[in-house]
Amino acid sequence: MTDSYLYAAARTPFGRFSGALANVRPDDLAALAIRATLAKTPALDPTEIGDVVWGNANGAGEDNRNVGRMAVLLAGLPTTVPATTVNRLCGSSLDAAIIASRAIETGDADIVLTGGVESMTRAPWVLPKTTRAFPAGDVTAVSTTLGWRLVNERMPKEWTVSLGEANEQLADRFDVARERQDAFAARSHNLADDAWNAGFYDELVVPVAVDAKGTTLDRDEGIRPGSTAEKLAGLKPVFRPDGVITAGNASPLSDGASAVLLGSGAAATRIGTDPVARVAGRGASALDPQLFGYAPVEAANRALKSAGIAWSDVAAVELNEAFAVQSLACVDAWEVDPDIVNAKGGAIALGHPLGASGGRLLGTLAHRLRESGERWGVAAICIGVGQALAVVLENVTGSSR
Repeated sequence: MTDSYLYAAARTPFGRFSGALANVRPDDLAALAIRATLAKTPALDPTEIGDVVWGNANGAGEDNRNVGRMAVLLAGLPTTVPATTVNRLCGSSLDAAIIASRAIETGDADIVLTGGVESMTRAPWVLPKTTRAFPAGDVTAVSTTLGWRLVNERMPKEWTVSLGEANEQLADRFDVARERQDAFAARSHNLADDAWNAGFYDELVVPVAVDAKGTTLDRDEGIRPGSTAEKLAGLKPVFRPDGVITAGNASPLSDGASAVLLGSGAAATRIGTDPVARVAGRGASALDPQLFGYAPVEAANRALKSAGIAWSDVAAVELNEAFAVQSLACVDAWEVDPDIVNAKGGAIALGHPLGASGGRLLGTLAHRLRESGERWGVAAICIGVGQALAVVLENVTGSSR
């Protein structure tokens, strides 16, 4: 067994639903993320890439038919570079990296490109096939943007509640007040704005041309500088009349792509650069579907055990902020310093294009560790239908204090 390492990462800015990226196809976004990542390793001959593992959650529209392979072809890579697409909903691109790291560690591949993409704006409506030809009644088109669709009637009703209702239940279960959620959301926006202004994201994010005039999206579109808990307190609940979840303390529907290049230690010569971080531990967990927001707790604990470290060793956490309430429930359970969680902003501000978010977490985490010189970090993400994934990274670039 050998170790697997993260060598480079890049992503597009994340656009808001029906926003600046609305006219950009998801396979084009994916191709752009691939080109941007490989541009950081110009010495790498693309024919050396043993496989491409790509994440995508919806896959019902322009991202169908193995969007990973389509992105490889659109990015101009040799046709000899293979690719697959994996779907673990919100965790798809983190799953892609986990799959790639295992392939490298077992010797099945030496260099693997991973990532993910989602255009929630362009996710189509679908019509189920009828049981007989030419029905006389109306047929309902179902949105594939987010959440349960075409639900099997055998599923227990408590499992198939909306994502928002599921998180209202988490708020009840763990007594997470609306005030805490709004404060957490405001923090996300302000930290994201600070990080952009300080140049943290400059080398991680590649601009996207959005029209024929040369207009580009250069920065994550959902960030609201100057957000405060007091302003967010004025928003009405979305899922219950007396609920705590609003459009302000949940992640927005988003569009975007991310990519991460992984390889063995021996591959450094061919890649042409030293690795940034080692994949030190992995964890997956599952529980009742409506409790999906809490699943990262056990996934991260398993990843830490796999890495042979404890929470007291961890200096940086990247936790996908699907909802403020589930993020706070996880942070409370881990008993970590909240200041080390999403210190450069999170998905409430940056956005959550489902299939791309795991790659964003890994790229941001590796960059944070390289910037600080600290040794250990955790990336974790909750996944609809009751799952979660987590990865532990070890900084190999500097002091690793």
